[in-house]
Amino acid sequence: MIANLEYGTREKEINALIFHCNIFSLEELIKVYQDEQVSAHYYIDEKGKITYLVEEKNKAYHAGRGSWRGEDKMNDRSIGIELQNKTLGQTPYSKAQIDALSELSLDIIKRYNILSTNIIGHSDSAPERKPDPGMSFPWQELAQRGIGLFPKFKEQAPKGEKALADLLKEIGYMTENDAQIKASAYAFCRRFAPEFVTPEENIRTLIEHPLNSDFSFMESPKFLSAVEQTAKLYK
Repeated sequence: MIANLEYGTREKEINALIFHCNIFSLEELIKVYQDEQVSAHYYIDEKGKITYLVEEKNKAYHAGRGSWRGEDKMNDRSIGIELQNKTLGQTPYSKAQIDALSELSLDIIKRYNILSTNIIGHSDSAPERKPDPGMSFPWQELAQRGIGLFPKFKEQAPKGEKALADLLKEIGYMTENDAQIKASAYAFCRRFAPEFVTPEENIRTLIEHPLNSDFSFMESPKFLSAVEQTAKLYK
């Protein structure tokens, strides 16, 4: 199925894969997309059914403002996959979803030769605006399947040889100002250190205020060590 959704002409070669999540059924999502004039290439429901929404050759409007590893225009150079999750990624995804996502992602990665460093979540490229695919997205499991990167963390004190902003930038996050550094640090936690993420029961609040934190975690040795170990993996 190719839905009647907005899309454009690509201006760059595909080199990134972006995972999203939403609370909607397919029918609800298509209506929201049409109302807001946005789109994605694929949708995977809670039972693992994949729906093809926009042809890969076309630019879907799924990423919006943001950048990753110093490159912007994320819509032009990425494929976007939406997964249904009624808590916006704060509770686990179904096995059927992750199995379907894995098969689809591995196929896309192979066809476009996408680097592991460019397989990201929406919150990675737009940390100030987006919370998805959320703290319960199984990045470690996906990395074990050959999709993206996830460190084998060791319990060790941070070395403190580089500033936090520099480490986050090495991974790929935006760090041009203090607000971006804080947002990127929280996005890092959603992906690599979910124990520092504060769940939010009100989904509307989570959407409108994705940075639900006092940022005290940024002083935690465990957090700083995790960032250091992850930055080494992304070199």
